[in-house]
Amino acid sequence: MPRLTLFPTVFIALFILFPLTASGPESVVDPPFGGTIFLDPDIITESDPTVFQDISYTGQGQRTIFDRRTNNWEVINAFLFTITFSDGGTAEAQVNPEFGTSDNALVAATKYGVETGRMPKALRRDMDAIWINKGVQPFGGGNRSVLIHTGQSALYEADGILEETLVHELAHTSLDGDHALATGWVAAQTSDPEFISTYARDYPQREDVAESFLPYLAVRYRADRISTNLKNIIEQTIPARIAYFDNLGLDLDLISNGTANELSGEVPQSISLDQNHPNPFSRSTTIPFTTAEPTQVRITVVDSTGKEIMLLDDRFRNAGSHEVSWNGQDVQGRTMPNGVYFYQISSPEGSVTKSMVLVR
Repeated sequence: MPRLTLFPTVFIALFILFPLTASGPESVVDPPFGGTIFLDPDIITESDPTVFQDISYTGQGQRTIFDRRTNNWEVINAFLFTITFSDGGTAEAQVNPEFGTSDNALVAATKYGVETGRMPKALRRDMDAIWINKGVQPFGGGNRSVLIHTGQSALYEADGILEETLVHELAHTSLDGDHALATGWVAAQTSDPEFISTYARDYPQREDVAESFLPYLAVRYRADRISTNLKNIIEQTIPARIAYFDNLGLDLDLISNGTANELSGEVPQSISLDQNHPNPFSRSTTIPFTTAEPTQVRITVVDSTGKEIMLLDDRFRNAGSHEVSWNGQDVQGRTMPNGVYFYQISSPEGSVTKSMVLVR
């Protein structure tokens, strides 16, 4: 049997954030957090771009995956899907046959293809497989894979930390092997005033890289989404680790540029665009939007190449909340294939774009 090297995300019912009042690292006397996936739910969100491009069903086949419900490796006749990312690379989604049908498995595989596609390329480098089981059990990283239990995923989603958890687990998958025991990393551990969390402190070789990487992304690329106090705490606690990550030259374009498959444009102040629901969807989805003042709006659906396939709205709207729907067809009434699509609202001031996933 394969050797188990999965690393679980621990569940911490309560953690205390100790404010640091002094300006220097010498003020750090204890790890400031229990676990870092809980720092802020907005570091990466479901509204951020994804490089998920396509998914195809390849049939069923035997795969060996880990299942935390049995705490063991299991050989299953998995539903198999090839996921393609637009910035290069693929992954195989291996879905437990307990999902019943290939259609049910496709929904799950697409969901986590989209979510892992929000992760920077550096974290997907060694992700060959996505293991998807039911159940309320910890996620895991390592073994060139990421382990998903969908019951636990629902809890993470309710707390807004699904993406933050995936950062942690994929740091195990793609960073631990090169860095957890590296001389430079050990030197950074020694140099820094403290570990970022008690979880990292208690398991320094196993958890410190994964626990430190999300805070690193937060201060370097998402400082506008976190509080100044949180930013200061992170920078005061792990300055050497931050410098270590800076010097690696990791491919973080998806996080640093925030473009991916999203379409750019000046963001208007008079309109806001919400996430469609349901998402992913199979028949029809609703797209909510708000106009702060009376304005002309145009809402379109485009494919991953930027080609417009449907005009949903083009009229003057009064101030208030509105919604339109899309049935997954193009302007000629043809059913569109599974995949990622983008809906864009435009006004005289500019435009806003979000992504959605069609799964038949």
